[in-house]
Amino acid sequence: MSTEIGTDEDPQHFHDDLGDHVGTRLNWLRAAVLGANDGIVSTAGVVMGVAGATDDSGTIIIAGIAALTAGALSMGTGEYVSVSTQRDSEKSILDLEAKELLQMPQTEERELAKMYVDKGLSQETAAQVARELTEHDALRAHADIEFGIDPDNLTNPWHAAWASMVAFTVGALLPLLVVAFVPDAVRVLVTVLSVVAALALTGFVSAKIGLSPRLPAVVRNIGGGLLAMGVTYLIGMFAGVYL
Repeated sequence: MSTEIGTDEDPQHFHDDLGDHVGTRLNWLRAAVLGANDGIVSTAGVVMGVAGATDDSGTIIIAGIAALTAGALSMGTGEYVSVSTQRDSEKSILDLEAKELLQMPQTEERELAKMYVDKGLSQETAAQVARELTEHDALRAHADIEFGIDPDNLTNPWHAAWASMVAFTVGALLPLLVVAFVPDAVRVLVTVLSVVAALALTGFVSAKIGLSPRLPAVVRNIGGGLLAMGVTYLIGMFAGVYL
């Protein structure tokens, strides 16, 4: 076997690192983009709804601040709870797998070999791979192929929580600042245009980083945001007239 395997020039090593990097990046992207989009859309929806009911700037700004604060805390808490549950599940799976490896190592090695056969290796090659991986790090080998878990890189609930909370706050600041500083006569129009631009940007960035088509992501973001703002504005108008 070549001594160069596992060096920086090794294609397999490069693809392994790339896969780890992309997986981590997509996890952060999911939390950040979800938080930013929610911040933009939900806060814009609130201020638009209140703007449909009243022209009082103070009332609209207070509603926007309340929406930002509640939304950011909700996003952070929700992500923390969700990712903590996922992390607890991963740890439980690893604990169970470690016990099985201690109690029936030969059975687990045969199971590992069978999974590699199912992936396309021959019986002989799969048995050799399973044996070598078991001798090197049996738990890591089983965690990877059975559950897609890296024991040294479990999901971090605090990272997800802070990413969502900060992203939500940044997104929510846009419609809030527009409402606070734009004159009453053009408040609604400028809010809509600025939110559309922001949603187009987040859609484009998320698609670019996620290596997915840009246009569908941008259209989905803008369409959802316009729908949310339109519905809440109409409800606000109705409430302002009849309540």
